[in-house]
Amino acid sequence: MIEASPSTVAGIISHCLGGFPDEACGLIAGDARTGRVARWYPTRNVAASAKLYEVDPGDHLRADRDAQAAGFEIIGVFHSHTHTPAYPSPTDVAQAPDPSWHYVLVSLRDVGPTLRSYRIVSGKILEEPVVVTVG
Repeated sequence: MIEASPSTVAGIISHCLGGFPDEACGLIAGDARTGRVARWYPTRNVAASAKLYEVDPGDHLRADRDAQAAGFEIIGVFHSHTHTPAYPSPTDVAQAPDPSWHYVLVSLRDVGPTLRSYRIVSGKILEEPVVVTVG
């Protein structure tokens, strides 16, 4: 499960909409034990593609340093799918760097964006609840 505030969810979706027509991406930081997202970091997609994403290494380093300074850790990545559902593609699965991470996907295919989250472990895709909390 991941748990995030309404403003975090809105910020992630806004960043994904702003990246259109390319996929947009970013990182989430928080508590790995609970899945509580404390911060999110918009990053550049250095692939500059509508079909794949690559988090800018410099943005990743800055996010990691900021999260650590605040007592958090990077617990996952998010990216958009511009024309497909919010479900990991074979490329997403092949490139999943860490089985402990949360993989958040935002589909921009339909009129309203759809946000879903997954764990990807040894190529197996497991959907997890996204809980939006206030406070």
